[in-house]
Amino acid sequence: MGLPPGRRAVAVHSQHSGRQGSGVLLTDDTVLTCAHVLEAGYSAWVSVPGVRDRVLCRVIWADPQLDAALLQAPESLVAGLVTTLVNATAVGLAVVATERPLPDCEIVGFPRIQRYDEGRRLECDQYTGTVLPLAGLIRRTMILEMDRPPAAERADGGSPLAGLSGAPVFAGSGLLGIVKGIPRGRGHLRVECVPLAAIVAGDGFRGAYAKATGSLPPEPVAQTRHTTADSCHEQEYAEALGAAYRRTKIFGLDELNRRASEWDLDTAYLSLEAASREPGSTTVPHRIDELLASRPRVLLRGDAGAGKTTLVWWLAAHAAAGTLGPRLAELNGLVPFVVPLRTLRARGSGFPSPAELPDVAGLMVDPAPDGWAGRVLSGGRGLLLVDGLDEVPQEDREAAHDWLSGLLARFPRTRCVATVRPLAVEPEWLASEGFEELTLLPMRDQDIQAFVTAWHDAAGLDGEDPEALKGLEQDLLQQFRHNPTLSDLARSPLLCAVICALHRLREGFLPETRWALYASALQMLLGARDDRRRIDAPDGIRMSVEEHQQLLQRLAAWLVRCGQTEFTREQALHQLNRTLPGMPRVSAQGTPEEILTHLLNRTGLLHERTDSVFQFAHRTFQDFLAAKEFVEDDLIPELLRHAREQQWHDVLLLAAGHCSRRELPVLVEGLLAAGSGSRDKDLKTTLYVLAALCAQHAAWLSEPLHERVRNAVASVLPPRRPDQLRALARLGAFVLPLLPGPTVSDTEGTDATLVLICEIGGAAALPYARAYADARHTFRLSISWSNFPAEAYAREVLARLPLDRYSLFVSDRDQLAQIPVLRHAPDLILQGELAPEELTAALHGHVLRGLTVADNPRLTDLSLLAPFATTLDALAVQRCAGLTDLTALEGLDRVHTLLLDGVPLGAPELKVIAGLPLLRHLTLRPLPDVTRLNLAPLHSLTELEVKIEGLAKRQVLGRTPFGDRLTLNRLTLKP
Repeated sequence: MGLPPGRRAVAVHSQHSGRQGSGVLLTDDTVLTCAHVLEAGYSAWVSVPGVRDRVLCRVIWADPQLDAALLQAPESLVAGLVTTLVNATAVGLAVVATERPLPDCEIVGFPRIQRYDEGRRLECDQYTGTVLPLAGLIRRTMILEMDRPPAAERADGGSPLAGLSGAPVFAGSGLLGIVKGIPRGRGHLRVECVPLAAIVAGDGFRGAYAKATGSLPPEPVAQTRHTTADSCHEQEYAEALGAAYRRTKIFGLDELNRRASEWDLDTAYLSLEAASREPGSTTVPHRIDELLASRPRVLLRGDAGAGKTTLVWWLAAHAAAGTLGPRLAELNGLVPFVVPLRTLRARGSGFPSPAELPDVAGLMVDPAPDGWAGRVLSGGRGLLLVDGLDEVPQEDREAAHDWLSGLLARFPRTRCVATVRPLAVEPEWLASEGFEELTLLPMRDQDIQAFVTAWHDAAGLDGEDPEALKGLEQDLLQQFRHNPTLSDLARSPLLCAVICALHRLREGFLPETRWALYASALQMLLGARDDRRRIDAPDGIRMSVEEHQQLLQRLAAWLVRCGQTEFTREQALHQLNRTLPGMPRVSAQGTPEEILTHLLNRTGLLHERTDSVFQFAHRTFQDFLAAKEFVEDDLIPELLRHAREQQWHDVLLLAAGHCSRRELPVLVEGLLAAGSGSRDKDLKTTLYVLAALCAQHAAWLSEPLHERVRNAVASVLPPRRPDQLRALARLGAFVLPLLPGPTVSDTEGTDATLVLICEIGGAAALPYARAYADARHTFRLSISWSNFPAEAYAREVLARLPLDRYSLFVSDRDQLAQIPVLRHAPDLILQGELAPEELTAALHGHVLRGLTVADNPRLTDLSLLAPFATTLDALAVQRCAGLTDLTALEGLDRVHTLLLDGVPLGAPELKVIAGLPLLRHLTLRPLPDVTRLNLAPLHSLTELEVKIEGLAKRQVLGRTPFGDRLTLNRLTLKP
């Protein structure tokens, strides 16, 4: 549950008199305490006794009437704690939501009486008691009654609890308020406190907190009842959730062993995009965590493998641990109850009562204290995660609706996320219970790239060779870039993970033609996945993989023949009615309508495009199944009649995987004939490439036919047009031995050949790239580094190039590690999250003339520039969100060109820039929150030309002295 509540108590010392009080860490660098402890000062000393010395903190908010203040430290105050206790997330906030006494509350602080070593050293003390909600009602003060007297009164008549002011008051893990005084005449048994609700509502508190932490304070949860056993159990329960849900699995691929089918969710989780389901309206996709933040109840629809269960697991593990990011911070500290309906179905269990909620997920944890789940839900601290409403049989779904609506009516402050496949329940099925519907969207290209990186990072936690994994990752990303069909297949997390796992299992090689990959994915989606998850015919229909395929491939072939990808329910039923008479075992299980609903809900291959209009989830699956139908029905001639039609090309290619030894030569020869008869060079190249790709499917193909394929491809080399280049790149390493070498006479052809080599990339293309390593080809080779193995390319290609004329692009640690062998590259572009210490080490001894640092959130200052004060001529710093200090620009006496994009730009920064004596060209792109920029500090640079992007003329002051040396561009240029 993050940093334990008691470990958040700190000591606070007035800077004026040294008066000592207590405080509580709201985050790792913000402290809440009483205003009177500070004695109206603007700063105070804060310490964590026994862990770190005093740190001077500034006051960022104070309300003397409330007697509360907020301090901010210049650095983390818990950095010295052991790793398992360090957590920078906010403390859980709570409010008393009952008029009945709230027992088992806790105060932790540093009273004078607890000091040791003759009163010179502080020691923490701990008190328990009961909050009395009505006792301070009129004065709006929270009163806590101690369980027992703390100590005898001091000899001077002072309270033995002096020094406790500002100490936190907890109910379990929730902060209820802070101590402000001990009233007289109560035997020191009563404690007056500032309630947390009043602090959060205080004038200016939320703004000060947001400015200091970057997010609004979490919404307080209501406390109605509490026992000491609850806190202990919640900690154990959170740990059990983490153990159960921090790893996720790939189901259904028999080839994958346990390690290859399972990975760490913390590392591999990717926030997907979703859109609200509102018929007739236009919606803008947003990340799912952003949408969940503003919606307390969500029905999340998504196709098979879209990431619904993974999202539920991730939410459960991180909400319990308090480690959700700023967008979902208000879920931190809530108690997740995961209800996997497929598990209940397998057990034959009914829907759980509140008391049964902690047990349905089968966590490895002791039984909960009596009434614990009810207390959590009553206090509004529950997060109900109902996974797989579609896993409930159709006849039981209304019962599921009644159970869920009844539970939420009983505990109306409970947040809930329920998942379902798109067509399992009608629209607005839970609208009356306040649910908003969201639909998970396919992953974009950048999401696929991020997923592949995260997947390989997670695989590295299993002890895999990191260099080997990095090579696999780069190779797979390269395949995605060159193979749009493969990218389209990877739009869902499930299939992207399948591709990653198969690629890793085969040590860097996917099935040669992708056909076996599609077959494996179909095997998983059409039966094996549900078998592994022990889902037993929730729709009352059970079919084998082949039976699923026979139904779907006839529908797919009909779509291809009609030249369409969408179909209505009536059209689908028409195709089923033609097919089912030949499938008596299937037709006996239900009507065509019921079988169609089963295909829509259970296969993951079909989904609703608009109301009552459907399509295959992936066009590749439609083409794959259509190709199976054409081959099994002996219709290869029909396929070849459409060879010149682009929409049939994928069907032709996928048909090769279904062909027998007798049928494949017919297909390949037909494509070669179609290509040779075409006068369109682009189409000719495409058909020859298709023939070569189809030939790769063959377990055996005659050598003369192989030779005809090679000669055909060679005849269209080198590529002369972009479409030819893209088509030939699909052949990968196959085409490399067929390429002509570099020649002086055919400059255009040589350049095109090199572009093709770089597009193919990888280890196989490395010797061919090396053959072009001379001055004429420096630019193309210098920008293609990321397509090749980093070390080998640096030593065998880049080391041979004259790199003094072009910038060398460095985007990852593997490339950065090669900089010492590339000292002849005086101009570098360093992009991405590279640690400043890594940059400094790699650049040691380098002579830099030009440098660009971009998209690096870890960069906080520019101290890495110091070694280049006498060599650096041009500098660009772009989109480095963490950069706050530009003072290291001082001393760069040779810089004549400077670009600052998305970095702080105020008077102090401009004064530093004005100290660059040779500066002649300055481009500024201010942060979005900059509304005014005064150029007065730059007036001393009489030869400086300034270009400002993103600000209007009226927003720029001090323009006149620059005259025509100032250029304003209102539109910010995108990289």
